[in-house]
Amino acid sequence: MLGPEWKDVRMAFAGFDPVVAPPRSFGRALPGQPGLRRGDRPQVHSAVPPSPLSLRDVPHPLARRWDSWCCRVEARWANRTLAIDLRNAVGSRRWFAGLVRLGGFALPALLCWPAMGPFDGLPLPVPGEAAQAEMRAQAIRPLIAGGSSGRHFAATDMVARLDSVPERATIALTATLGENDDVTHMLRRVGLAARDADAVKAMTASLGAPVPGTQFDVTLGPRAAAGEPRPLAALSFRPAFDLAVTVQRAGNGLTLIKRPIPVDSTPLHLAGAVGDSLYRAARAAGATPDTVQAYLQAVDQYLPFDAIAPGDRFELVVAHKRALDGRNGEGPGAAGQDGDLLYAGIVRDGKPLLQAMRWGNDGNFYTADALVSEAGQGSALMAAPVAGNITSWFGMRHHPILGYARMHAGVDFGAPYGSPIYAASDGVVDYAGWHGGHGNYVRLAHGGGIDTGYGHMSRIAVGVGTRVARGQVIGYVGSTGLSTGPHLHYELFRGGQAVDPLSIRFVPHHTVVSPAEVAGFRARMRQLLALPAR
Repeated sequence: MLGPEWKDVRMAFAGFDPVVAPPRSFGRALPGQPGLRRGDRPQVHSAVPPSPLSLRDVPHPLARRWDSWCCRVEARWANRTLAIDLRNAVGSRRWFAGLVRLGGFALPALLCWPAMGPFDGLPLPVPGEAAQAEMRAQAIRPLIAGGSSGRHFAATDMVARLDSVPERATIALTATLGENDDVTHMLRRVGLAARDADAVKAMTASLGAPVPGTQFDVTLGPRAAAGEPRPLAALSFRPAFDLAVTVQRAGNGLTLIKRPIPVDSTPLHLAGAVGDSLYRAARAAGATPDTVQAYLQAVDQYLPFDAIAPGDRFELVVAHKRALDGRNGEGPGAAGQDGDLLYAGIVRDGKPLLQAMRWGNDGNFYTADALVSEAGQGSALMAAPVAGNITSWFGMRHHPILGYARMHAGVDFGAPYGSPIYAASDGVVDYAGWHGGHGNYVRLAHGGGIDTGYGHMSRIAVGVGTRVARGQVIGYVGSTGLSTGPHLHYELFRGGQAVDPLSIRFVPHHTVVSPAEVAGFRARMRQLLALPAR
């Protein structure tokens, strides 16, 4: 027989909800309760009326045997499980036992797998001739398959046969010039006579070839005879956003009429949040791909892209022309035409982080500080090697091509392709030629252990052993070697060791800028930023 603990288990399975007295220590009374002696036992009161006893609780010899057998089974399988995790202890005895047990569980399921096969159904009824005729009369078929709807009736004496079908006197249509297409071929495809198509092409040749996507509004006149192509009555299109052209028939010939369209030349001011991509943000604001490329190049001259945060805002002003005829259709220049980029800026927390504007006849971008520094000339040991702005400094940096951080033993100057490169001081050409990642490279020895190096040139203008003077042109800006764009990599060596070139002051090679020009620069920038941003 089992002890009292199994009785508690049977009570729980039978539906009892015993109220267990709180634990109490002998010889010590809880607050508000008398002390409990060792022989006292707490009284258990049932909050729920007892449910009927099960078969295992009936006081019968057979019921007691059944209860004893059930308890032995429960005790034997108490610490065992029918499901074994086959992911653990692979190859052990317990694992193989679990695998056999899994196969035993899966075998009955496989034996009961239902057989899948086709079901026999009744054949479809075959409609008779009358039903098929009715179905054809009510069916809707495509025209390419000879589709027709409704019933057909035989012709009577009331029907007269026509030898020819009357045509419309004129036909108005719109044709669009496609890629690799020709105006003559396009007009002939729409039904225009060959002589008129050739005449239109000859008359509009001075306007330039229309770009793909140009729409032509064509009006065809009546035929001279059946089967001949139609002559041209009128044709109009826009070869440019500020010009409309009309070709119309006057007597037996065609005349060309040009109608200039008024143009608004107010620059376009675009602004928006940088977000995940500065390029995509500028394109979403309405800038063309060429404008965005010019904007990125202008920003890169003064500010590395790594320093631009997603929360910053971009600003750009581009020269823009828009037609004032109120036409917003498709074709070239329908929404206007962009010109040169005039201003490029980055704003952070409402304050300008970068303000660069196109200024001067060279078309370069300058900041107000750079222009002021050009206005004040000072004495120095060396001259600036190129007319540009610093885009990368001396020290450790993440290489844009190699993809890892390494020492940048020089200073990069951003400058247009082909800009002249000047000797920083008097010296002798020690090396001139290809120099690995530096591309076309020139090294000058100035004496006293001072050397300078010039890399990524597009063309070298001096040879080894040539004596050069300060400010002499020794080459031209390029993008040879490991380079992402046209710039000059400028190095300074002292005693054979690379040092920061900015540790020695130099004079910029620019035209002297007067204070009046600096004031005009600032006024022009305020004028551009006053334009309403879109």
